Amino acid sequence: MTSPRTLLTAWNIQARKQLGQNFLSDPNVARAIVTHAAIGDDDVVLEIGPGLGAITLPAAQAARKVIAVEKDARITELLRTERLAAGIDNLDIREADILRTDLGAIGRETNAPMIVMGNLPYNISSQVIVQLIHARHYIRRAVLMLQKEMAERICAGPGSKTYGRLSVMLGYCAQTAVCLQVRAHQFFPAPKVDSTVIKIDFIDPPPFPADDERLLFRVVKAAFGKRRKTMRNAVSQSDLKLDPATCERLLIQSGIDPMQRAESLPVAAFVRLSNQIASNG
Repeated sequence: MTSPRTLLTAWNIQARKQLGQNFLSDPNVARAIVTHAAIGDDDVVLEIGPGLGAITLPAAQAARKVIAVEKDARITELLRTERLAAGIDNLDIREADILRTDLGAIGRETNAPMIVMGNLPYNISSQVIVQLIHARHYIRRAVLMLQKEMAERICAGPGSKTYGRLSVMLGYCAQTAVCLQVRAHQFFPAPKVDSTVIKIDFIDPPPFPADDERLLFRVVKAAFGKRRKTMRNAVSQSDLKLDPATCERLLIQSGIDPMQRAESLPVAAFVRLSNQIASNG
């Protein structure tokens, strides 16, 4: 693995802070991430933001195919050169913005449940996670490197101050686990915070299926939109258009104390409430 500093200097490229470009410089971490992804020789990997190829190239050696989506044209050119130098012919590099990419279309194209990998910039992490949830029928597993704070939020359980919308959405349809910690000095340029690698294994069907999944996610968003308020107040003051009396009745029918706050409720409680709202019309 050529060091990021050497590659960037050779190509006269400066990392762009606005793109969250901090490139992994430790090959041992890269190998550990690929190991946690448990890639088989018939697997298709979708990598979000391959950067300089620290994870991309070892993943391509293990997988049937890797599709790497990179927004920065300077980096895609460099990565194509690295691909040729490594003699890799199963790496498809696509210059695109992942937030404008149809993951379902890629899944239908590959005709196989994908393994998603990526080092996600903090400013798009939440959006990408939601994308993966909506496209999860095409995804078997995701192994993602996130800022430590974001990883804690995703893996948090009920009762935690970091438990929130993403915790519930993922808890509904996946199992999450922390794989390893990555220190700031293991990147170039070094970010200001440490990172955490997490694994997301999607579950199909979910253990507590919602009658209307879109409604469930709206309910979760409403509940955490005003997380300091009680469930009755948070939900009745949202775009769900439920008056306080109706909201209280539905909460009680769902086995939820209207005075509870969202952060204290398990995933199953949100599903029960969503189903009650759906049956109420």
